[in-house]
Amino acid sequence: MNAFWNLFETLLGLSVQPQDLTFVQISLRGIIIFLATLIMVRFGHKRSLAHKTPFDAVLLVILAAVLSRAINGSAPFLATIGGGVVLVLLHRLFAYLAYHSHRFGILVKGSPDTIVHNGECDLRMMRRNHLSMHDLEEDMRLHAHIDDLSKIRLARVERSGDISFIKN
Repeated sequence: MNAFWNLFETLLGLSVQPQDLTFVQISLRGIIIFLATLIMVRFGHKRSLAHKTPFDAVLLVILAAVLSRAINGSAPFLATIGGGVVLVLLHRLFAYLAYHSHRFGILVKGSPDTIVHNGECDLRMMRRNHLSMHDLEEDMRLHAHIDDLSKIRLARVERSGDISFIKN
């Protein structure tokens, strides 16, 4: 077992300073981190890639930042993978809590904002969401396939930042 660990340590350069890592060691670390990240994201569930909410984006950005340090050797290899697993589990726990508690869901994911009601814009809500009339008109054309605001019964800025439209 000790011989296996020594081989593993040598192949990955676990006791080497970051500047002394070889191309092969960095490549092997990259392969292992790629596979570990793929497993973590799959364990974390499909939502972390599909929903595009800030709640999900935060996981991806932090996970990438943490795990990249294991590849370049600036953080301990196995401890960094463990930290990544903890982040994914925390995301999963928050998603579970948000599912069971609407208030917690609003806290971590936000809530949608109505910006058009019966063809009338709520300019205060649009300003709060940093949306201009040009942004709204562009999204109407691209997503609702219309260019007449009076034909929109309801438009909301969803938690993901996308605008959804319900026509009259």
